[in-house]
This record gives sequence, structure tokens and C-alpha cells, in this order.
Amino acid sequence: MATSAGSKPAVKVFVATTVMLTFISFWRASAIVLSDLASSAYYAGGDAEKVIGKSAPWFILAVMLFSYAVRALYIESSSMFVRGGVYRVVKEAMGGTLAKFSVSALLFDYVLTGPISAVVAGQYLAGFIEDIARATGHPLPHFPENTFAAMFGALVAIYFWRKNTQGLHESSQKAVQIMIITTVMVVILIIWCTITVLRVPIHLPPSPLTPGVVPLNRESLGWLDGTWIGHLTFIILFVGFGHSVLAMSGEETLAQVNREIAHPKLKNLEKTGLVIFVYSLLFTSLVSFFAVMIIPDNIRPHYFGNLIGGISVFLVGPDWAKLVFHGFVVLVGVLILAGAQNTSIVGANGVLNRVAEDGVLTSAFQKPHPRYGTSYRIINLIVGLQLFTILLTKGNVFTLAGLYAFGVIWSFAMMSLAVLVLRYKEPTGRLWKVPGNIQIGKRELPLGVILVSAVLFTTAIVNLLTKREATIGGVAFSLLFFVIFTYSERRVAKERQGRVENLDQFRVYGNQELGSGAMGVREGNILVAVRDPRNLYYLRQVLAHTDTNKQDVVVMSARLYHREHSFSGSSVMEASQVFDHYEQELFTAAVAVAEKEGKPISLLVVPATDVFEAIMVTAQRLESSRIVCGLSNKLTPDEFRQQWSRIAAMTREEGRDPAKLGSALYHNINITEDRQKGLEETKAFLDTYYTSKFSREFVEQWTIAGGPKQCAEELAAYFEAGVGHMALRFGSWDQVGQFKRFLGEVAPALFR
Repeated sequence: MATSAGSKPAVKVFVATTVMLTFISFWRASAIVLSDLASSAYYAGGDAEKVIGKSAPWFILAVMLFSYAVRALYIESSSMFVRGGVYRVVKEAMGGTLAKFSVSALLFDYVLTGPISAVVAGQYLAGFIEDIARATGHPLPHFPENTFAAMFGALVAIYFWRKNTQGLHESSQKAVQIMIITTVMVVILIIWCTITVLRVPIHLPPSPLTPGVVPLNRESLGWLDGTWIGHLTFIILFVGFGHSVLAMSGEETLAQVNREIAHPKLKNLEKTGLVIFVYSLLFTSLVSFFAVMIIPDNIRPHYFGNLIGGISVFLVGPDWAKLVFHGFVVLVGVLILAGAQNTSIVGANGVLNRVAEDGVLTSAFQKPHPRYGTSYRIINLIVGLQLFTILLTKGNVFTLAGLYAFGVIWSFAMMSLAVLVLRYKEPTGRLWKVPGNIQIGKRELPLGVILVSAVLFTTAIVNLLTKREATIGGVAFSLLFFVIFTYSERRVAKERQGRVENLDQFRVYGNQELGSGAMGVREGNILVAVRDPRNLYYLRQVLAHTDTNKQDVVVMSARLYHREHSFSGSSVMEASQVFDHYEQELFTAAVAVAEKEGKPISLLVVPATDVFEAIMVTAQRLESSRIVCGLSNKLTPDEFRQQWSRIAAMTREEGRDPAKLGSALYHNINITEDRQKGLEETKAFLDTYYTSKFSREFVEQWTIAGGPKQCAEELAAYFEAGVGHMALRFGSWDQVGQFKRFLGEVAPALFR
């Protein structure tokens, strides 16, 4: 800009930030999901074999193949609702009651994800300590593995509680680094295991269809033990499948991370799904097969909670190399399992924020931390429940796994049913669908979704009958939170008293002096002035056509007040004076647009007595290259001429040519010989179009109405005042007739 920094007036503004508005590549998104999903490779195979025997690897493989179908459900639901996840999708499909039950089961899933991951990390570390002790000739016969694992898990939970409270700004980068290290370990493991199975006699795991392979007892059958149903092959297969379902835990993380995936969002979401499918299929299923083929049958039960550690002990090669690799396995395990602990906090935080926004939890839960800006009260609740779970189970991995499976399968099942219901309630508007759709006449049969839902619900019901402790614990937890959510929702309904729901919480920094670099935006940024949360199409267009890696986008709202304006810096205002419910609603809508595009924005509120001056001065101070506003309305030709003259003068002061600026006006028109009747029709049309109630005066200011000659004269007055482009909406139910009259009667009179 030509004007020097010293000549620009100081601007006191209010900068708003939300809890999360950063975007990541599909590689980083994949790393975050895999930190949760791939961590199950460390414990899923051992837990499954403990209950269903040596055929467990086949069930693990079946679960991993089926996981792609489940992932397809999440991709479809996420493409429909930007802030996806079980709660939002189930609510849209089947109402608030089932949604609250679903989110209760999902919360149970997240509460268990952290403890089981952290405790398993402790088990691997405990096993490594014991192996070192044996290798050095000082065995530890009475080493308290469960107690050690519980203490380690608690420390990990506390550590990530602190980090999430402070805000993990680089969590996706750390997830990528962890997955790079994990990939190195996985490649070495697969190559070394392959060499081992080629050099020693091995046997593939037995087929689960072989009679007697799947043990039928109280531990595997639960309440079905001793009944004829428990001996049906169909039920036995689903018992094995249900006890292996932990292998695909973490799918809900895909829906949560969808909010953070960068542009193009859907394409990157699909890539993320493919990456995590291939990675987890190879890692999780091969670990289970290698464990059965390499670790002797009589020793393997000792390693059920430390399966990959057991594999490293029985690989071919020198003992020192195996011990070093075992240490590497443990290091990677601690990193990835600790990462899953962090992911559980992040995921639960996201779910409960969505619940709070929908009015199921009081807004007090969303209150940002006064120093860090994070939703610390939700984080405190999540980690408190996780620590209680670790204490209650005393670090027993198998108890945790059984409980965890309850939340996993029921959240999947409710999601699948919701997607199926929405196929019939809202058959259009999807960017992506689960494959397997058959067209029958005008109706579409979503066979793919039906089959996935049938498998999930069958597994959920079988698990309900065969996992006694998990069923009791899961149902009790879900009912408890269902009651809490129901009570809280009623309180919120009374507090809100009809106000708009689904609002984000913002942290507002007051009286910031705006200058170059003050907001961390680069010179040449685009300033977008917004004022109507229902009319942000132009912000969407700006984001769609802007590479935000090269050019920042600042979203500004001017807050009018009746005092001497604060551009001189002489007036000090409180944040509550310029940022209330309106700004919260406006910026929530702006953030939703940014999330849908997968591109970041900066938020700004400027106190002002004059909107046009505030926009121009702000653009000067930010050294913006462009100003984008909504198409202006409710201006007479004289008012437009005055405002445009001021803008031109300020532009010349900046050393720029006003002739290169563009101007536009958004207006309504109703071509009719009865002007009053035309205005009444336009008001009814606009009230319906905007689902609002406009005053007659408002509509009259915003509408050209009358015969063709009168309409042409009024339009000509605007162009003479300096309007460069005019967008017209026909305020009539007869859109085609109005269009024909405009082309045939108004346009010739206007342009002759």
C-alpha cells in the first residue's frame, strides 16, 4: 500500500478465536486415526485368542476386511454433515432420544479407548522389564504387571490431560512422526516374521469352522452357555466375530477428524479411509497370524497382553538382536498407544462439544480456558472418568477390552441404522454413498447399507448376550449418561428460551491494536465483511477460489455503537459490549463455512460508528489486497453515490486508482402495473425465501416495483450513481413471466 504505516490511524479491535479451526492433510488425518486404530494391533489378537482360541486370527482378518464397509458408512455420514459423528447423524435420522443413547455408548467407547491403550503400553513395558531381568540373570518372578501397567496408564492419562488443557497445536505432526516410526517397526516385523516362518516348522491357525476349535464355555458364550442356541454354527461365528471387533476400534475418530481435513475435504476423506484400511489390515491381521505361527502354544497365553513382544522373543536370530528389537517394539508401542490415549481425549472432547452445541449439555462445559482457550471442563470430565476406569479395573487388559467392545459395536450399529434411515428420509443431497445401491423403478434399494447394518446389529446383540461384564458395565454407564444428558437438556432448554442452538464458543481478545502482523495474517490478505449468518455465500466463494496456503482470509464484522469511534484509540470497551449472541451466531456460521471448505479463516470484530469507514480503515491496517462484502441492499441511488464517493476518496489516499474498483448492488424487482400489489407479493416471497418476517418499509427500500417504464427509470438512476453491477431477484411467484417481461419490456427501455 502506498500510505505509510505511520499515517494509518490506530484501530482498536476484538480478535475472536474458536477452540479448533486448523486444517490438515489427509496424511496427517490418517496418522491421527491410525494412532487409535492401529494401536489395537497391540492387544486385539491376544484378547480374542484368550476367549475364542487359536482360530482368532481368521476372525481378526474378517473384522479388518469388514472394517472397510464400516468406514464407508462414516465417509457417507461425514460428507452429509460437516460436524459428523454418531450423535449428529443419529439425531438427524431418528431423533434426540436415540441420539443420546448412541452418544452415551460412544462416550463409553472413548472413555475405554484411553485406559486400554495406556494400560496395554504399561503391559508391554512391564514385559520388556521382565525380559531384560531374565536376560541379565536376575528374573523377577513376582513382578506386579497389572499394578505397574495401571500406574503407567494413569501417568499417561494425566500427562495428556495437561497437554490437551494447554492445547496440542502440533498434534497432527506428532502423529505423523509416530506413524513413521511405527511403519519402520512394522516393516521390520513383517520381514523378520516372514524369514522366521520360512525357516521353522509352522502351522496356520485352524479354521473356525472346525468342530471344537472355538471353545464353548461361560467366558466365550456368557448367558448363552448351556443353551442350544450357543451351539449353532451361525452364532459361534458371530461370537468369534464379536470378540474380535476391537480390531477395528477407532473408526469414529475418522468422523471427528473430518472436521479438520483440508480442502478438498471429501476427496481427502476418501484417501484417508483407504490409507488406514490398507495399513491396519496388514498390521493388525498379520500380527495375529504371526503370533499363532511363531509363539509356542503352551507359552503364548503368557503373552496375550503383550503379543508383539512375545513375537519378538521367538524370532530367529541372535538373542541380542531380538532383545534390541523387543525394545524397539516397546518404544513404538508406548508411542502409538500413548497417542491413542491422546486421540481418545480429543475425540471425546469433539463429541461432547457437538452435544453441548445441540443443547444436550450446558454451555458451561464449553467455556474456554481463561489462559489456553481450550474446552478444559470437558477434558477434565473425560480424563476423570478414564482415571476412575483404570482404578476400577486395576490394570486388567482383558476386563478393559470386554468393556471397550460394548461401546465400539453399539456406536457402529447405531450409526449404520441412522445412515439407512436417512437414505429414505433424505434421499438426495449426498456427495458420496456406500456402494451397493440397486435402482428399482424410482426407488433406490441401499443393499450395501442394509447388509452392513445387519452384520453390525447381529454382532451387537450376540455381544450383549455373551459378554456379561461388558453388558452390565456398558448398559449401566450408558443409562447413567442418558439420564444426565436428558436432565441437562431440559435445563438448557429453559436457559436458552428459544435462542439459536449449535453455537461455537469463542475466546475474545479485547482492545487489540490492529496493525500489520497484529493478527498473524500476511500482507495481501483478503478482507471479507460479514453481517448476516444466513447469507454467507460470498465467503464460501472466496474460500473456494483462494489458496489459503498463499493468501490469508480475514472475516470481519463491524459492531455499530453510538459513541466517539475508537479508531483514535481513546475509547476502551469490554468484549461483552462488542461480542454478544449476534456475533457468536455470525462467527459460528462463518466457521461452519470454513470447515466445509477445509480452509482456515481469522475472525475480527471492529467497533465503529460507520461501517464503510471501518471496513476501509481495517483493510488499510491489514494491508489487504481485496475487500469482499455481501451484495449491498437498501440503498437509494443518492446514498449509494455518497458511499461510493467516500470509498473512492479513501482509495485515492492509498495511491490506488478508484476506477479499478468494482461495485455491485443486490436488489429485488417486481414488474407490475399495481405497485402496492407488487410490494405485497415481494414481501410474501421474501418472507418465504428467507423463512423470516420483513417489515413493509424494509421491503419497499429493497425493491423496485412498478410498470416497465418506472422500473427502467429506477434502475437507470442506480447505474448513473456509479453501480457497476446489479444482481436482481424477481420478487414474484411467476419467475418465468417476470423474466420475459424484463427482457421484453424493461431491458429495451433501460439500454436504448
